[in-house]
Amino acid sequence: MALDIWHKAIVTAITDVTENTKRFFFEVPELEVLHFIPGQFITIDLPIHQKKNHRWRSYSIASRPDGTNKFELVIVYAPQGLGTNYLWKELRKGSTVQFKGPAGNFMLPNQITTDICMIATGTGVAPYRSMLLDLAEHPREHQHIYLLYGSRFMKDVLYREEFEAMESVIPGFKYLVTLSRENDPAYTGLKGYVHPVYEQLFANRQPATFYLCGWRKMIDEAKHRIVSLGYESKSIHVEIYG
Repeated sequence: MALDIWHKAIVTAITDVTENTKRFFFEVPELEVLHFIPGQFITIDLPIHQKKNHRWRSYSIASRPDGTNKFELVIVYAPQGLGTNYLWKELRKGSTVQFKGPAGNFMLPNQITTDICMIATGTGVAPYRSMLLDLAEHPREHQHIYLLYGSRFMKDVLYREEFEAMESVIPGFKYLVTLSRENDPAYTGLKGYVHPVYEQLFANRQPATFYLCGWRKMIDEAKHRIVSLGYESKSIHVEIYG
């Protein structure tokens, strides 16, 4: 798909998943199939500013390519953000948006020859959902795959049931959640930030490729720590949110 061509997408559904996060479902009527590679993003042109570079917002596609013209985005609300304020207040079923893409190179290699460590915070889990749903539907040879998801509270963890189910579908896949502020005594899982978790997983420096998606602060620290473990920077792939 040409990256500079704009298409119209129609909202088919909007669902709340947390107090400040929604899933947006779209259909592209002018296309029979929306072709994209799991991990790619689309860019939406929102009527929130006269200058186009202030109107554009990019979001990773959370759904897998399924041979249809439909796709899903998962978006967190930013109180001071013009983009999410428009999406929250103006979009409803039947609304339309203009978008271009898909684009981006944040994707799994055709041949997976190392362990894969996917690290996410917040809605940064979206491209991994696309990748893993596609891998579950179209199995191919791979090594161990870890999805490490960091959140503050369990109530904010996205797609948890899906990822837990994937552990029994995708060989060698492990889903790990770590919570930094959860105080429910019933919670007995990992606590704290993501960094000590992957440092322990890869303390032996086994061949690995790292994918980082989320807020810049997490990504900057993770890049530094992964290199400190002994991995080359070329083994780290990044998609920054916000």
